[in-house]
Amino acid sequence: MAASLRLRGAASGLWYWSRRPRPAADLAPLRGVLLCSRSMASKTPVGFIGLGNMGNPMAKNLMKHGYPLIIYDVFPDACKEFQEAGEQVVSSPADVAEKADRIITMLPTSINTVEVYSGVNGILKKVKKGSLLIDSSTIDPAVSKELAKEVEKMGAVFMDAPVSGGVGAARSGNLTFMVGGVEEEFAAAQELLGCMGSNVVYCGAVGTGQAAKICNNMLLAISMIGTAEAMNLGIRLGLDPKLLAKILNMSSGRCWSSDTYNPVPGVMDGVPSANNYQGGFGTTLMAKDLGLAQDSATSTKSPIILGSLAHQLYRMMCAKGYSKKDFSSVFQFLREEETF
Repeated sequence: MAASLRLRGAASGLWYWSRRPRPAADLAPLRGVLLCSRSMASKTPVGFIGLGNMGNPMAKNLMKHGYPLIIYDVFPDACKEFQEAGEQVVSSPADVAEKADRIITMLPTSINTVEVYSGVNGILKKVKKGSLLIDSSTIDPAVSKELAKEVEKMGAVFMDAPVSGGVGAARSGNLTFMVGGVEEEFAAAQELLGCMGSNVVYCGAVGTGQAAKICNNMLLAISMIGTAEAMNLGIRLGLDPKLLAKILNMSSGRCWSSDTYNPVPGVMDGVPSANNYQGGFGTTLMAKDLGLAQDSATSTKSPIILGSLAHQLYRMMCAKGYSKKDFSSVFQFLREEETF
């Protein structure tokens, strides 16, 4: 098992946990590999709500670490492989809360998250005192703070823990978690989050995890657009895209969008651009996250000139048929659109 390290910066008060990345493991059969030293029987069930592109592999990594799961997703088909693997599938978030005192939610939007927690069949209808509720959705920090207040009234604990790293990192268990909440609960959250991520960082009070994620995704959008523009320009100037990517990745223009998630088809394997931009992180979700950044910038009177332009571009992409494609399809959009 990979060595782990947990540190606290004396000056900054920053808690974080990290380990060296481990190679991606075969997920079939899901019950076949236990990576933790404690037996599965010694672990209480963990609730998991939201089995989309990210939630599915995250839940599988909890299983691989020996945690029995109580599963719910609004789309029943998303639960089938978990049910076939022996996990318990229930019919509502409230049922999850009734059967598990540690719950992770991974949902698309603030509206979805509020419904799962506070809706007519939401978690708060049956949550038990002392439960730990971890929301890994990317939502408005203000919504996280309001949910934390409602959860506290029920005698439970709420922490926001959005993620970064994409589907590939979710599959390999190498996500980065940005955690906001009561510091005394961080160790309990890290026990679960460390099964799904190689970096678990304590950011501060509830909402600070979301704040960090919003800043990260705004920068990601800007860098992806910049990479797409540079690659498109180079190709039109006669450069081979693989050669250009190689040069960028050994030069000062190197970034995650160029060396890990290149938006140009044929430059690298295993990324959405190699699969007609299917899977990955949807354009609609990126537009949503940029909207959160725009709202936060307005409320704090922070200028985000490039962030605002990125928001406009991704909204335009959604209106022109790219909403279901990965956000790296901005390269395809720039290649096909001649309206700029």
